[in-house]
Amino acid sequence: MFRWKATAATIAIAALALTGCAGGQGDTGGGDSGRGDRLTLTAIVAPTSYDIGQGAEWGNRSPFFQAVFDTLLQKNAEGEIEPWLATEWEYNDDNTVLTLTLRADVEFTDGTPLDAEAVVASLEYYRDGTSPQAATMAGKEFAAVDATTVTITLPAPDPSLVNLLSNSQGLIQAPSTFDDPDSATNPVGSGPYVLDTAASVTGTTYLYTANPDYWNPEAVKYDNLTINVLEDPTATLNALKAGEMNGAKIVANDTIPEIEASGWTIEANELDFQGMLLFDRAGTMAPELADVNVRRAINMAFDREALLEALQSGYGTVTEQVFPETSVGYDEALDDTYGYDPEGAKDLLAEAGYPNGFTLNMMSTPAFQTTFDLVAQQLADIGITVNYTDPGTGNFITDMLAPKYPATWMALEQNPDWQLINFMIAPMATFNPFHYEDPQVNEYITTIQMGTEEEAAQATADLNAYIVDQAWFAPFYRVQGTYAVDANTDLEFWPTNAYPSLFGFSPKS
Repeated sequence: MFRWKATAATIAIAALALTGCAGGQGDTGGGDSGRGDRLTLTAIVAPTSYDIGQGAEWGNRSPFFQAVFDTLLQKNAEGEIEPWLATEWEYNDDNTVLTLTLRADVEFTDGTPLDAEAVVASLEYYRDGTSPQAATMAGKEFAAVDATTVTITLPAPDPSLVNLLSNSQGLIQAPSTFDDPDSATNPVGSGPYVLDTAASVTGTTYLYTANPDYWNPEAVKYDNLTINVLEDPTATLNALKAGEMNGAKIVANDTIPEIEASGWTIEANELDFQGMLLFDRAGTMAPELADVNVRRAINMAFDREALLEALQSGYGTVTEQVFPETSVGYDEALDDTYGYDPEGAKDLLAEAGYPNGFTLNMMSTPAFQTTFDLVAQQLADIGITVNYTDPGTGNFITDMLAPKYPATWMALEQNPDWQLINFMIAPMATFNPFHYEDPQVNEYITTIQMGTEEEAAQATADLNAYIVDQAWFAPFYRVQGTYAVDANTDLEFWPTNAYPSLFGFSPKS
């Protein structure tokens, strides 16, 4: 057991500062429309730009984009894909052409039609832009067959595409705004709300009114929407207790008992895991990591239950695999692969030729100092000395992916299978910065991409088991993502995103 040095409160997100709060308790009383008057929410980050070619993101920025834009497809509260702007979708026989059938009754809020040409233009604009996930659409070609039919032609099957079209990749912006510099702060879409730019304060407070011509009026539960940006967990807690919002993203799980005692309801999911990314599996920078027994010893060094309690007040689930419970490849038994066993870890290091341990260079950042201290402490207990360098908060991800370090602690989202593979595992995956590859892993990936549904499912399970056995990573736990709603508000918290869908909120009857 390690020696606790601090509480979970010290693991708050970096550079926390109060950026603003538009006050006023949300009035959920229904008007003539049968809707609530106003839904007031908080978010922990503001959008960098509403222009989908520059700043389109999902995750914690999704409510800003979902308010003003529609996606081609939509997820329901169970995370299942449903029709939205596209009413039907179908692949050809070899899964290289996806055909979408569009609704014929949708207009952008500037009055221009949302037809196949507009959809193609928007998809191309996203693909060719600088938004964080633009690379996921690279190589894809889009065509308007007629006014309500769009085809997406792929260079190779992409099992994640349908899911992507329900996220930022599927956002449709009015092409008339592509060259308008005001599109960054004055978006034009076909979504359920229209941004009130005069009443909003960029970076702090965003006010919206319901789109009077929205094609799906029954899905809109409020006449007005306010999203306040509150980065500071303490400010969020104080505003929540003062009744200044209806829903709030909670980043400090140790405040949950106090929130529940104030009469709020907690909704939760588990999207992110935290743990060690053992990047340099070929040993090009840290020769020790090329030995699988060293990587296995690192896994055995961590008391995951104690880490979860110390760093997350117990809110989460211990795990040893990066694939989520929703994956076809998830296997509960894999979570018992590496027990907490410092003596056994030392034996493995000795077997690998390091009876006296070794030094491992990693990076840290003050925002997560308690985490880094505990990681170093646990590794020291098996003979691994951690040499930390602080690259600066702004360079943490940049230096990680350069790559400048052989391993690091990190929190990453457990994406759907194909997205996860191309995010963390494939040779050119973002979080495989050394581009490490293994012939067996490549074989599994090919089967997942090209095989039948049954073959792909089996290959995903085999891939997950293989990378656990080969200790590509050392996950600690899946973190509980927490959202709080007041007594006037119902919420269906979808399991596939860090922030709830706007369509999941409704006034409590």
